[in-house]
Amino acid sequence: MNYFFRSPLLMCYHLHMRCPRCGKDNDKVLESRSNKDGTSIRRRRKCLECGHRFTSYERIEEKPIIVIKKDGRHQPFDISKVERGIRQCTEKLSIRQEEIDEILHNIEDNIYEIAGTSNTVTSKEVGEETLRQLYPVSRVAYVRFASVYRAFDDLDQFIEEIEKLAGK
Repeated sequence: MNYFFRSPLLMCYHLHMRCPRCGKDNDKVLESRSNKDGTSIRRRRKCLECGHRFTSYERIEEKPIIVIKKDGRHQPFDISKVERGIRQCTEKLSIRQEEIDEILHNIEDNIYEIAGTSNTVTSKEVGEETLRQLYPVSRVAYVRFASVYRAFDDLDQFIEEIEKLAGK
C-alpha cells in the first residue's frame, strides 16, 4: 500500500520498492540517511515478505541541462560521457575510484551551477570544468584529457601545455 500525504507546502510520498529478491512491493524503511551535501537520500529497506535487506537511493530530478556543441548542435548533458573521458585519461594511473567519483560529482554540481536558470552550457565549459577538476588530482590525466579535448595534433601543443603546467 502506498501512502500519499499532502499539505499546501509539502508533498510527501511513502512508496514501497519492489524487493530485488522476491519481487514483492511490501517493505519497511529501516534507516534513511542524507549524503554529506544533501543531494541524495540513501534508504535501507527490509522486505516484509522474504526478509531480504536492500538499499534504495533518492535524488532530486532537475531540469535537464542542454550542452551546446561547437557545431551548434544541442544535446542533453550526460555525465557518463564525461566519465568515459576521465576513465580513459586516468587509465593505468594510481587514482582511486573514490577520487574519480568525487571528480564526477564536482563536475556535475558545477555544471548545474554554470547552467543556472538557462539550463544550458557549452561543450567548452564542460571540458574546462573537467580540466579544473583533474588538475589537482593528476597532471598526467590533465594533459591526457586536454590532448583529446583540445584536439592536439602535433608535439608542440603537448609541449606548450606541459610548459603551462610547469609554470603554474
